[in-house]
Amino acid sequence: MLAVVRRWTVVAAAVLLALPAGCTGGPAAGGDGGPAGRPRISRAAIAAVPADGAQEVHSDAEVSVTVTEGRLLSVRMRDDRGVAVPGRTAPDGTRWTPEDPLAPATPYTVDAVAQDADGLRADHHSAFVTAGPAHTVAAFVTPEDGALVGVGMPVSLRFTRPVADRPAAERAVEVSADPPVPLAAHWFGDRRLDVRPQAYWAPGTRVTVTLRLKDVELAPGEFGTQAKEVAFTVGRARVSTVDLASSTLTVREDGVPVRTLKITAGGPQHPTYRGVMVVSEKFEETRMNARTVGLGDEYDIKDVPHAMRLTDSGTFVHGNYWADEEVFGTANTSHGCIGIPDRQGGDADSPAGWFFEQTLVGDVLEVRGDGGEAVQPSNGLNGWNMPWTAWLKGSALGPAPR
Repeated sequence: MLAVVRRWTVVAAAVLLALPAGCTGGPAAGGDGGPAGRPRISRAAIAAVPADGAQEVHSDAEVSVTVTEGRLLSVRMRDDRGVAVPGRTAPDGTRWTPEDPLAPATPYTVDAVAQDADGLRADHHSAFVTAGPAHTVAAFVTPEDGALVGVGMPVSLRFTRPVADRPAAERAVEVSADPPVPLAAHWFGDRRLDVRPQAYWAPGTRVTVTLRLKDVELAPGEFGTQAKEVAFTVGRARVSTVDLASSTLTVREDGVPVRTLKITAGGPQHPTYRGVMVVSEKFEETRMNARTVGLGDEYDIKDVPHAMRLTDSGTFVHGNYWADEEVFGTANTSHGCIGIPDRQGGDADSPAGWFFEQTLVGDVLEVRGDGGEAVQPSNGLNGWNMPWTAWLKGSALGPAPR
């Protein structure tokens, strides 16, 4: 038995695009907390073309990854289905290029690692979307086909062009769940449509998105081109709680505490957002630059380990190797992120390493405490912060779940 929400238009699974890699919390918050004792930073500087967040990239545009003051150790470019793009690295290790042309109307992610002469590593992550044929609309769905996700993962549809006929878009995709549960859609602007149940998914739920976008006119003279099915499975029920007052993170499975970790969250000038936040991406290591969140040169940490994205604006829960050990569990000192003890380079046996390995995309962190803003439902996959009655009003087909 399947419970149908309605029909919505979308295409293959894609990671969220054009998102900063810093940390943001409440008002005036910016990126990850700068190191108390400045760590050794790699001199290797990685650059990728197209730029992070680029849309409508033409087929003849340059695609490359380069590094100065170092050598590339690895470059991985993947499409929205997780298929790797073969590439070639120059003999001197300073440049990587794909071997074949990229597909049209497709999102790509780029992950690169380089090393300087002292053996210090630098990481790069970016994403872009190639252009489709003229007068066509493509859309991408999160999570990807075949994914195993946490109980907080919504279906999130991102369109490459504004959708003028929202009812037509909603009717063009069917979202269903087994076992059945009422579902409802909510538009965030004219390019994003999310679908979720009233409460978190039950463990083991199989969610299917049937796409019927082909030949649907979504805006005057703009037609969809895709028709396919995307399915994912919900894993165990893991919902962690973050207590800002005690600087702790308690991991719970089926409501039962599994482990409590000491953390440091956003300080008084940059408080961590409160509310329900869903893990949308995971990186074993990433760069966090204050410039991406409007804080100038306050910090640039090129090797933040065990990083998991919580908001589009740059809030992460991640490993922290630069803060004094005494900070964790006693004081909130970051620029909005939730830091867990770790070592430079990432230690799988550290508290952050353990949490990273235990976490699925779609897992939930419920952040509680005084001060700071409540996270906006549109900031990341965080629609759970909107009351169900308000959520129902965001559908173009009327305020009734299906």
